[in-house]
Amino acid sequence: MKNSFLFLTFLVLSVSVYAQQNQKLQDSTTTEKLDEVLVKAVRVNADAPITHSNVSKEELAKRNLGQDMPILLNYLPSVVTTSDAGAGVGYTGIRVRGTDATRVNVTINGIPYNDAESQGTFWVNLGDIASSTESLQLQRGVGTSTNGSGAFGASLNLLTDAFSKEAYGEISNSFGSYNTRKHTVKMSTGLLNDHFEVSGRLSKLYSDGYVDRAFSDLKSYFLQGVYKDSNRLIKAVVFGGSEYTYQSWYGLTADQLEEDRRQNPYTYDNETDNYWQDHYQFHWNERFDNQWSANLGLNYTKGKGYFEQYEDDTEDIDLYNGIVLPTDSYVNDDGNIIPITDVIRRRWLDNDFYVINANATYKQAGVEVISGLSYNTYLADHFGEVIWARRFSENAEIRDRYYQGDATKNDFSVFSKASFNFAEKFTGYIDLQGRFVTYKTNGLDSNRSEFVTDATFDFFNPKVGLTYKHNGANSFYASYARANREPNRDDFKAGVTEHETLNDVEIGWRYNRSKVSVNTNLYYMFYQNQLVLTGELDDVGSPIRATSGRSYRLGLEVDAKILFTSKFNMNTNVALSSNKNQDFKSNMNGELVHLGDTNISFSPELVIGNAFNFSPIKNMQLSLLSKYVGEQYMGNIDNEDSKLDDYFVNDFNVVYELKPKKVFKAIVLSALANNIFNVKYVSNGYFGSYDYSDATSPTGIATGYYAGYYPQATANFLLGATLKF
Repeated sequence: MKNSFLFLTFLVLSVSVYAQQNQKLQDSTTTEKLDEVLVKAVRVNADAPITHSNVSKEELAKRNLGQDMPILLNYLPSVVTTSDAGAGVGYTGIRVRGTDATRVNVTINGIPYNDAESQGTFWVNLGDIASSTESLQLQRGVGTSTNGSGAFGASLNLLTDAFSKEAYGEISNSFGSYNTRKHTVKMSTGLLNDHFEVSGRLSKLYSDGYVDRAFSDLKSYFLQGVYKDSNRLIKAVVFGGSEYTYQSWYGLTADQLEEDRRQNPYTYDNETDNYWQDHYQFHWNERFDNQWSANLGLNYTKGKGYFEQYEDDTEDIDLYNGIVLPTDSYVNDDGNIIPITDVIRRRWLDNDFYVINANATYKQAGVEVISGLSYNTYLADHFGEVIWARRFSENAEIRDRYYQGDATKNDFSVFSKASFNFAEKFTGYIDLQGRFVTYKTNGLDSNRSEFVTDATFDFFNPKVGLTYKHNGANSFYASYARANREPNRDDFKAGVTEHETLNDVEIGWRYNRSKVSVNTNLYYMFYQNQLVLTGELDDVGSPIRATSGRSYRLGLEVDAKILFTSKFNMNTNVALSSNKNQDFKSNMNGELVHLGDTNISFSPELVIGNAFNFSPIKNMQLSLLSKYVGEQYMGNIDNEDSKLDDYFVNDFNVVYELKPKKVFKAIVLSALANNIFNVKYVSNGYFGSYDYSDATSPTGIATGYYAGYYPQATANFLLGATLKF
């Protein structure tokens, strides 16, 4: 495997050298922004044969009034977002092309952000990160080689604030429905002596949530020191935050939803999640000449936190290893006496994450080669504490641990990618990555079951593509990419040990004129051993996955921008798809049933986003934002009880910038009215099954089903003002 990778890397470099010999030398005046080198290795250019969308700082700022990053990206193609608390603050999620957040590879300045074990992305730990984001790129499909857990449906890379030549200060405040508020202070010294800059941000966000008592209390910070000269950029970046949120992970049953869609079944006053996370990054970008540049990135992330749960009349007394004793009992249907008690527990995660990235870029007219490596190590302690019980054992103390386990994950990847002009209208793209993963666990899991894992994975992920520029307005592209991905912690606990494989074929057409631009692409993603969401949740609200064997996603995406007049434009996107498990099997009524082709869970066939933007006067923009998401199944067996209805939601956004002559450079006033037509909709849920005795069934067993729902907020608003000086 490694020898094959080295051979193909040599092939990439050879092709690139050959191509450069057939090109004229690059103009010596051409330069590249040093800030952009931070993400150069994981991003693609506008004409690359990779399906992608770019979002600028200015676009994020228009709706950045406190909602989390996934909600701000809601109107991108093939994107579906959700919020546990319903108001877009706290625990929020994003799906792209039907793939869940664990499949969306996220990097910040090229540093992996996905949790190495769960592979999830927890934006709740980075409240108001949008206020420190310079730009981002969402690549759909496998995309280009990236760092960290492999992209298996999309990759999202963020570039944090670029340095500012001029000193500035900003104070932003926003208020809205459900007691939602955001307070942000930003500053920069500007470049001192043309070389040094220090900038920073402090933010506090709070929301009661649409769901009763589903509050979110988030604090975050961002601090950056910069040194730059004409060919060098050095950044030291420290950012992070803390979150304190109330339990709304389990949603509502259908009856509860009908009775009161804002109710929260939990009554314990501290049924909360508490987590702290700090990131320390160092980046050195060096441009040696107009052809060669290099980047070194270092990262250390410290994370620590717990969630607290109250268990009423629990039967799992043995779970607590003699710490907790029964205080009562009951007689079950079989006549057995079952001991029970009440207990409050905390389940902790304490982790450390180390990363080193290094890459070099060679550019010449018509040729660009980027080669690099990334290595990261993740160390985690998982343990549970009993902080209260109705009755303790004589030898037990408060905060005694009833389980403890550790985990170590090492992830090393090396890549080389090249784009080159080999004919007047053709540009080739080759991207080769080797990724080598080890994962080890020891100790007990939260059920006090022995959890010992020692797994190794060696992956080769090739990508090739071709772009044909027909003329100044039309270009066409085609690409093939292969990705492999290891199971996550919960998959291993469930007995899954095989990796997944994805083959992604993309064919696209780009049309670009001054008043009309259209991006159209057709994709076919076919999988082996895809881990699809079953629809069920585990005991901490995390989705459970299972291997589906062969499956595919076939889709058409159209993304267009139309400028009707200088004051009126429209951005629109449409995604049509078919997402199928092939020859799917499921246990029903005590026997294995072959269901044939079934719909993959949480994969709507139609997703539409649209924005009408109108500027009636200078410095004012009015936007009507619309989102349609088609019906989707929460399971993989096409059961009608698992179906989520389609929904169509509209938001209205107003931004007006004043230019005072004194004190302030600008005053920006913003308003966001969400769900202006007061639609009662559900964007996410869960679905599961259970077996029970049934004498009328041929097997004596019948299968029943249950479902839960996460209601989203009805009509609500946010108002904000930013003072710039």
